[in-house]
Amino acid sequence: MRFTGNASGSSAPATAGQHFQRYGIVGQSRAVGDVIRRIELVSATRSTVLITGETGTGKELVARAVHTRSAQRDLPFVKVNCAAIPETLLESALFGHVRGAFTDATGAQKGKFSLAHRGSIFLDEIGTMGVGLQAKLLRVLQEREIEPLGAERTETVDVRVIAATNRDLSQLVREGLFRDDLFYRLHVIPIVVPPLRERIEDIPMLVAYFADKHATRIGKSIESLEDGIVQSLQEYHWPGNVRELENAIERAVVLTTGSTITRDAVTLDAATRVPTSDVTSLKLRENIEWMECQTIRRALEMSAVKRQAARLMGISPRALSYYLAKYPFIDPSRPQCEAGTRSRPD
Repeated sequence: MRFTGNASGSSAPATAGQHFQRYGIVGQSRAVGDVIRRIELVSATRSTVLITGETGTGKELVARAVHTRSAQRDLPFVKVNCAAIPETLLESALFGHVRGAFTDATGAQKGKFSLAHRGSIFLDEIGTMGVGLQAKLLRVLQEREIEPLGAERTETVDVRVIAATNRDLSQLVREGLFRDDLFYRLHVIPIVVPPLRERIEDIPMLVAYFADKHATRIGKSIESLEDGIVQSLQEYHWPGNVRELENAIERAVVLTTGSTITRDAVTLDAATRVPTSDVTSLKLRENIEWMECQTIRRALEMSAVKRQAARLMGISPRALSYYLAKYPFIDPSRPQCEAGTRSRPD
């Protein structure tokens, strides 16, 4: 696909970059190069990895790259979204259970750790895991043993743990919501995935890749973009990061009737826009809480169905439940939200 409005001024077709074939990661910016170098270093080991970054930055791609570049590439890569599984079921999902362990346990079932034996397990959104289950995960990291629910004996597992989170685990440790000993066990080799606003030079490649991907999927032929589109995309803040960019390009491909994507077809989701001014004070924590509250209220105004509201915000329904518990006073009919029991910013 060729851009008529490529910010680089080149008429050469945009590509996915040199890292795509080996790592599945689109881009060639310095920030991406730093991530690639860290992937190469950690892939040669069996060390625990903690991947951090904002929502939508591509943490799962990095986790898969760590596994596929390792000596265990042909062994299992098992993904677990800790936020998508209710806390009451997560322990069984991770460690398995024996028959009769609980009311509905009509048969034995292997857990994700057993299924990942000799390979890698990817624990996504680990910051949502409850403190009680954190203690059991710590034991796995320390002893390399699991104990299925209802079992009388432990099982030995040989598995590399790759964890990811978009939350500040060190802050959760200070708040007593995350065990410090588990944090240090996970934080052996950290990989920080940069937000899209810190790698805007990759946007032309990402746009080309997503346009080709979705045009091929729906059977369309997209040859170019109108002038100025790439530049306008590079000027946007991208609170939803690469995931938001892909959604915008997919939407543009679907809405395009010819072979050229027009400016009118490239729209951004207002529900994900984050204002950069008009915050209520210079107190960072209060501003963050105010923005969380405002975003949730707007999403619930657009959809009263919580699952759909969560999807608009790019989070899981379980994460939305966490925020609604944090801000129980939120009422979509109110013109403004207040930051809970904390005093409002002056």
